[in-house]
Amino acid sequence: MARDLPVRITQDPSQGFTRRPAPSVRHPDLVLVLDAYADDHVRARVYGGAVPAAFAEYTAKLEVAPAALRASAARLRALWKRELVAYEPVDDRGVPLPGRPRLPYAVRPDLTAEPEEELRDILDELVEQGSYLLCEELLGAGGPGAERLRKVVLDALAGPGPLRIRVDSNLFLPWPMLCLPAEQQDPPGKDGPEGLLARFLGYRHQIEQTGGRHPAFPDEEESALPPPVPVVSLNHDKGIDPEGRTRAAEVAAALADGTVRIERTRRHELLTALKSDRLDEQLVYFWCHGHFRSPDESGSPLFVVQLSDHRDIDAHTLLARRAAASGPLFPYRPVVLLNACYAGLPGSADLTNLGGALIRAGAGGVLGPQIEIPQMFAAEYAYAFVTRYLPGTLTAGEIAHGLARYFADTFRNPLGFTYALHCGMDRRLERVT
Repeated sequence: MARDLPVRITQDPSQGFTRRPAPSVRHPDLVLVLDAYADDHVRARVYGGAVPAAFAEYTAKLEVAPAALRASAARLRALWKRELVAYEPVDDRGVPLPGRPRLPYAVRPDLTAEPEEELRDILDELVEQGSYLLCEELLGAGGPGAERLRKVVLDALAGPGPLRIRVDSNLFLPWPMLCLPAEQQDPPGKDGPEGLLARFLGYRHQIEQTGGRHPAFPDEEESALPPPVPVVSLNHDKGIDPEGRTRAAEVAAALADGTVRIERTRRHELLTALKSDRLDEQLVYFWCHGHFRSPDESGSPLFVVQLSDHRDIDAHTLLARRAAASGPLFPYRPVVLLNACYAGLPGSADLTNLGGALIRAGAGGVLGPQIEIPQMFAAEYAYAFVTRYLPGTLTAGEIAHGLARYFADTFRNPLGFTYALHCGMDRRLERVT
């Protein structure tokens, strides 16, 4: 008489024969590796389908100190705050112009009504400084192989089609805010707002940065099946925008549309979640204040966010709760949209402090602004991102690149370039089919 025999699998030598990779995962078109572990130079290597085939690798020793590059990146971020966000229109006597907001570029996401010559001058300064950091301070540094690598990288970045670029480095630069030189502009000589916006790398390409972190998590083909209904979280400060001037309420409503939404407004709620075995969230959204705090006089500043109770949450807050964990906190590798209002990036501090801790805990990617982002624009960006990500048809890289172009083309606003993606270019919200 036939009967089923008990089976226990002790080994699975077939491995991938019974699995398939996540459909959204593809090899990048261009990978730029920058090893900044020495004090006086940077080792650079570039490869991928976007560079010409060669008998030898494209490598170079760039004779520039990593500390100098980090300082230049901090200056560029401060320049965006000073020249764009904090720009105040005045007359010839320095008196604020009547009939215009005091800070028009901070309170208006749509910049099409702003004076074109004024906007062009602002964009021109941002573009020139972004181009100088990329082409002269980084790729223009001397050293063995530097000229060859510079030409290959700039030719690839100036190509006709958008590339999927991965920057694998512990040197965190504001890549979407960097720009091509004027001679590689297409078409050349177009210096109006549209032509200047098209020179930003964030306009031209999808870009992710690894921060030099590669957590030892299972490969994509070993990921858990998604939950029956998408799980998302809203971690926010209810004291932001009490008058309802921004689209924050619409973002919260979008997060609750067809999902299981978890809301946290106090630090102890987040800490309790961090100490749990797992969180099933597929999208994690932070809408809160952010600032930098130095632990002591000599310590590097840490990025800190605060929810409604105004108690600090930083990378160490998260890591301390996960020290004894045996596996990732986030089995579904969610994208984290860290929309911390008015979170500038001074000196050596950057989003990899908190973003890197989230990735170590299992997050698939972290997206956040690199400058003091105005609340009005931050809420507009969040609404656009959430409503595009939740359907599960587009990847985080496609959405971030598309939004950068959308705000530039539709509203002449470059603030979309300030959002940097830390890993997660191919991350997509998977749904049960």
